[in-house]
Order: sequence, then C-alpha cells, then structure tokens
Amino acid sequence: MAAPIQSFSKILCRISTPVLRSLVIHKPCSQRLVTLWARSGPKVELLGRRTFCTALPVKDDSPNEAVVRYKDNPWDYLESEEYIERYGKGHVWADYRRNHKGGIPPQKTRKTCIRGDKICGNPCPICRDNNVIIHHQNVKLLQQFINPYTGKVYDPTRTGVCMKQQKVLNQAVNMARDHGLLPFQIPHVEFLAEDFSNSHDAVGSTPTPACLTSGEPWYTWYDKMVPDEKEVAKVKKIYKAYLK
Repeated sequence: MAAPIQSFSKILCRISTPVLRSLVIHKPCSQRLVTLWARSGPKVELLGRRTFCTALPVKDDSPNEAVVRYKDNPWDYLESEEYIERYGKGHVWADYRRNHKGGIPPQKTRKTCIRGDKICGNPCPICRDNNVIIHHQNVKLLQQFINPYTGKVYDPTRTGVCMKQQKVLNQAVNMARDHGLLPFQIPHVEFLAEDFSNSHDAVGSTPTPACLTSGEPWYTWYDKMVPDEKEVAKVKKIYKAYLK
C-alpha cells in the first residue's frame, strides 16, 4: 500500500511543479510565499517572502544626456565633436528642407513645431536638435542667422525656422547687440553747420513780423485794454446797491 502512495506522490510532484511556476509568473507583482514540494511527499517548506517583480529603471527619452550637458553652456556644443559629425563646418539650417505639398513652397513657415507633447514631422533646424539652444551669449549660433553683408537676420523662409523660434532668435540678437556681443552698423550722417545756423535759407529768408518793427504787441490782449464807458455805466447801475 505504501509503494503505490509513494509513486502517486512522485507523479503529483512532477505535475504540480510546472503548474506552480506558471501561476507564480502570471500572478500580479506582490510578495508571495515560495513553496517547495519534495519528491518524497507533499511536504511544504516555507522559505520566506520574496518579490518576483522588480521595477525597471525609468528611461526618460525626452531629455538626452547631451541636453543636460550643454544646458548651462550651450555655446560649447558648437565646438564639440558631435556637432562637427552632424553639421560639419556648415550652418545648422544649411541642409534643412521643409516638407510641403506641391512644387511651390509656402510663403510662411509654420507657427510652431511642438504643440504640447506632439512634435510635427520634419521640425525646424532649431526644434529638431535639442542641443541647439538660442541664447544671447551663444554668439556663434546667432551669427549663422545673420547676413554678414547687411547685418540683418535672415528671413525664416530661407532658414526654415518656425515663427516661434524666429521670435526668440530676434530677441536674442537684439539683446546680444545691446550687451556688445554682436556688432551692428549705425548709418553715417554728415554734420553740416549750415543746417543749424540762423543764416540758413529756411530762417534767413523769413521776413520779420510788422508788429516787431512798429513797436505794437504781438497779440492785442497783451497791451493795456481800456473798457467801454457805456458798458461800465450799465454794470454800475445794475449793482448800484452793492457798490459803495
């Protein structure tokens, strides 16, 4: 009798072991009791509590390591090997081509490339690279968007920058010029002493007013005014009781 029971227990252990393993894998993450079935019989041994599911480290794909590295000093990115491998010696916007329908490109760039958490397809040269940060001290980046001959900022239809980033770019250029980091040209105006002298044609040809030559006042009410006697008599007659 003992032999069939022992053989039955062995068969039960062989069948129950994979079943228990599958149950442990498909159960929700929590602390479970680990049980071991001995081949000799259905003896349960409590080994302790163990967590079968461990949380994976969260990977944040939005901020790259390079963004954190160049956030404080964005001008260092233009001298890094990463920038040279990606852009070479050209400008950031040199190889950018915007997707558009038809053969005629749009007359204006898009308002913004990033709306909330959604990024449009083929974003502008500034929005596509998180390492390109517009700052008034990032002079080398600002010079890429300024015409060296006229000193004006390139039109966004040429560089492909969205209107939101173009506004930030214009503010950074103006601030850099105010701080003396970027040169700007002031139109030269020749000073002529004749323009500020009394001998100028606009002043010398003007005739003097007649009142100045005759000695009369410029305005009539500036001179001493004598009231009419008839009007004075009427006023005195009306206020006779009050005049003493």
